[in-house]
Amino acid sequence: MTQKDQHLIEVCISSELVLDGGMMRVKRDQVRLPSGNQGQREFILHPGAVLIIPLLQNGNLLLERQFRYPLNRVFVELPAGKIDAGEDILSTGQRELLEETGYTAQEWIYLGHQHPCIGYSDEVIYMVLAKGLEEGDAHCDEDEALELFEASLDDCLQMVATQQITDAKTILALMYVEKYLQGVWPALSLNETP
Repeated sequence: MTQKDQHLIEVCISSELVLDGGMMRVKRDQVRLPSGNQGQREFILHPGAVLIIPLLQNGNLLLERQFRYPLNRVFVELPAGKIDAGEDILSTGQRELLEETGYTAQEWIYLGHQHPCIGYSDEVIYMVLAKGLEEGDAHCDEDEALELFEASLDDCLQMVATQQITDAKTILALMYVEKYLQGVWPALSLNETP
């Protein structure tokens, strides 16, 4: 936080855990607003996640179709999963890629991170490009059902344009990988994570 932002800061007065759902928790905080008044903030505490952009030898990306219960529909997404306690970003990416797709990767490139729900969650999603893929057997969690398919980056961007891909984390990751592959944006160091 920079000095110029100090006049925007809200300060916690009290905090209450409203729900402990296992993976996610919900808090309700009373805050002192910059105006001096009090306000209430309800938000989700999330362990964070890693999104993998699997780049196949033929230049296509590996995507998945997966049913998402809150919206009662199937979405097209890049593979991703939550960070387990004590797990680092690379280990999460490797585990999730193997579990969901059956692939392993020889090279991992950190492209950046995103905050998908800043109004109601502290979730951070780290985006990694996986290259040098080798196919194996998927080992999905028992509560996951998904279908894999491949598409070119251009086809993926067209799916964004035609609303076939509406998942925000996937859309942003496709933009990042496009800029990276064009040489416009550099890879980052995992040491630069928040």
